[in-house]
Amino acid sequence: DAIDRVAATGLTLTYFEAMTAAAFVLFAETPGDVLVLEVGLGGRFDATNVIAHPAATVIAPIDYDHTAILGDTLAAIAGEKAGILRGGCAGVIARQPPAAMAVIEANAEAVGAKLFRCGVEWDCWAANGRLAVQTQDRFLDLPAPSLVGPHQYDNAGLAVAALLAWGDQRIDDDAFARGVTQARWPARMQRLHNGELAERVHAGGGELWVDGGHNPHGARAIAATLAELHARAPRPLVLICGMLSTKDCAGFLAPLVGQACALVAAPVMSSAGRAPEELAAIANGIGMHATTSVDLTEAVLKALAVAPQPPRILICGSLYLAGDALALNGGVD
Repeated sequence: DAIDRVAATGLTLTYFEAMTAAAFVLFAETPGDVLVLEVGLGGRFDATNVIAHPAATVIAPIDYDHTAILGDTLAAIAGEKAGILRGGCAGVIARQPPAAMAVIEANAEAVGAKLFRCGVEWDCWAANGRLAVQTQDRFLDLPAPSLVGPHQYDNAGLAVAALLAWGDQRIDDDAFARGVTQARWPARMQRLHNGELAERVHAGGGELWVDGGHNPHGARAIAATLAELHARAPRPLVLICGMLSTKDCAGFLAPLVGQACALVAAPVMSSAGRAPEELAAIANGIGMHATTSVDLTEAVLKALAVAPQPPRILICGSLYLAGDALALNGGVD
């Protein structure tokens, strides 16, 4: 109904603009306590960037992605991201490369935004298996994040900092602790315990993980997480990877070369999917032992067969592939 009402305006809109407008119709008519609105691409020209007076704006760590649209330097990408900053509104900023932070600071000064920067006005770190968040006037000692990986301490810290900058008194220390420990994020280092795919892997003695990361920054986070997992419970690692043709495949795979004993390239059920043969050739070219599969089921069987011992299998490289995997697994974890 909301989409029909947007269409009735007669405006010429892109798909994403129409979906965003329909979402705003529904948000306006069904108000919640808080709306967390994620920017689709960049920020400055994104369809979501029409909110005049947000409670806070948040910029996560900036790295290379969508470079054909956002630019091929961190400064250019940061300029697009900084387009969400608003005068008189807190801009909560994750730890950034210096080139990106300089652009964010310049944009904030130009529009009159008050910055709340990691490493300056606030900080967070892992301490004795817990999450510490420090501002200039407050210290929070919180449980470890429920999400897997060292980078999730930074993500949780950024979320806490955004809520502190907003300053809603309803959110107390207990609420922060519940949020950190109860967060769920499908396809972000998600371990699958049940379902069709998981049961095939368990029958072979292995374990199955899914992550939708698809750029070099995401791959570095995956690599650090896998290193922690391997240190606690060593297993040979086999990647099942599928990627879109627009992504930097070599850049994504490079941080994982030293960890994976093999890669099985799988098709992505998207018109923009890269052929498994092409992806396998790229992987072989940077030193990975790679083969191909016709679908995810065959990829899992090949991953089990290629490992010298029951492996840790990670399906990765694309949110589309992660969605395919979760659907094939029956939507359970």
